[in-house]
Amino acid sequence: MKDIIIIGAGTAGLTAGIYAARAGKSALILESTAYGGQIINTPDIENYPGIAHISGFDFAQKLHDQALALGVEIDFGTVTAVQDDRAEKKVVTSGGKTYSCRAVILATGAKNRHLGIDREKELTGRGISYCATCDGMFFRGKDVAVNGGGNTALGDALYLAAICRKVYLIHRREQFRGAEADAEKLRKLENVEFVLNSTVTRLNGEKDLESIEVTRKDTGEVRMIPVSALFVAIGQTPDNAAFASLVQLDEKGYIVAGEDCHTSREGIFTAGDCRTKSLRQLTTAASDGAVAATAACEYIDRL
Repeated sequence: MKDIIIIGAGTAGLTAGIYAARAGKSALILESTAYGGQIINTPDIENYPGIAHISGFDFAQKLHDQALALGVEIDFGTVTAVQDDRAEKKVVTSGGKTYSCRAVILATGAKNRHLGIDREKELTGRGISYCATCDGMFFRGKDVAVNGGGNTALGDALYLAAICRKVYLIHRREQFRGAEADAEKLRKLENVEFVLNSTVTRLNGEKDLESIEVTRKDTGEVRMIPVSALFVAIGQTPDNAAFASLVQLDEKGYIVAGEDCHTSREGIFTAGDCRTKSLRQLTTAASDGAVAATAACEYIDRL
């Protein structure tokens, strides 16, 4: 029996483990893939207070090591269900393991949203990518495209423009949702072309991606763009399906919770990108982890 089980070993989950351990509670973090979350793919973090520059991998490694040094346990497995029996909660994984605890923190993060068009899955890893910093170097000196209009898409385009021959930035609207400062940097680059008010409607290539079909939303004009890679950066979806009957989710699948990180069920808390919030950043994930762990500790002390 653990005091707290934390589902997810991203920034929010690892921070929750650190705060739980420092409060004298036993904590176990369950992770389905690798610790660190999506931040491990970021080559340079510049907006975390007190740290001018650090790679995402190094940041995650430091969090991981700090948690382990405090006695936090980390195990790997995909959580398929959480059973709530008031003072005792059971967490079940796909590997058949069942863990018992007094409080649960859901910190499952979010996953990349797909285009949802033909051959996307087939060509993933063969020209279709969801992480420019992971796969961009494979296409050094080649023509590539980025689909999206938020901060991730703009950042991906800037990164790729430094190593690729040409970058097409495709966005379904006329205006970007991301930082104007980044958009302005892109406008000044000769090897970046904006393809606005347009969507990717077809993927072409036998074994690997060779070109994409782009259709303008206003005129229906179709354009074929030869590229070796398409980096999809159109947002994320939360990974909360396993908890739909446990806690309240909003229409997009995010766990309904305010800044106190309390869910609709007593003894179940949430932290990070998987919950409803206006800003999903590294700093807010760390903040959520601290708040959720503190709330979980207070809940346990009242049992």
